[in-house]
Amino acid sequence: MKNFRFLLIAFLLLVFFFSCKREDPIVDIPIKYGNIGFQFTHNVDGQALVVDTLIYTNAAGNNYMVNEVQYFVSDIVLQNSNGTFFSFGTGSDVHYVDSDLPSTSTWSVPDNIPVGSYTSIAFTFGLNEVRNLSNVFLNPPESNMFWPEFLGGGYHYMKLNGKWVDTASNLSAFNFHLGIGQTYDAVVVDSITGFVQNYFTVTLPNSAFTVREDKTTTVEIIMNMEKWFNTPNVWDFNECSATMQNQTAMQRAIENGGTVFSVGPIQ
Repeated sequence: MKNFRFLLIAFLLLVFFFSCKREDPIVDIPIKYGNIGFQFTHNVDGQALVVDTLIYTNAAGNNYMVNEVQYFVSDIVLQNSNGTFFSFGTGSDVHYVDSDLPSTSTWSVPDNIPVGSYTSIAFTFGLNEVRNLSNVFLNPPESNMFWPEFLGGGYHYMKLNGKWVDTASNLSAFNFHLGIGQTYDAVVVDSITGFVQNYFTVTLPNSAFTVREDKTTTVEIIMNMEKWFNTPNVWDFNECSATMQNQTAMQRAIENGGTVFSVGPIQ
């Protein structure tokens, strides 16, 4: 009986000891953050765009000038070196760029970005179906980008306007615009049967960068204007000087758009 009591007491002491053993506390490692900003520039053949000056020649041999370029960039996605993705929050996920408004050339994103190495930057050129709704932008300059309701509504993805010397040696206007496209009835003239979403995704080459704690990393995004007109489709303004209501032309422009953007200095 004594042995039994001794064993029982020893067992209860062991149970008490292990039940009262203190576990190591779980420590949350705080996430550190930095910020990112973008600088939008426009080049032609490696040099800064000069507007309103007839100094350029495209691959088709057209002498041309650019008067203005205006466009939307949206839904930027950053890929971390660990394979995860980071996208911006609502309210900081659409930016408007206008060559006539220098203030639009910079985009300081308010979102906090986790520190670390990132391998690439991707974005939507234009606005997707969720964002491209009429009357979202009530004030200029963005509201001036409206796309006619009967052509699908919403907004232009881009207006690239200029002039070229035509075959009659006249200085004629071109309107290289992107937005929602249309399909038409083969029999009934101007009868729209459907709409085509022409926004596209750009993954910037050589866009790896690092976010540092409490620092802002600035990435220069360059639009190489000449590539709208030469890669992979050679553009002749004498054959097509306006792209609206011409889905075939807009599709060719989209294909060229995949080559237009590059990255400048990252600081």
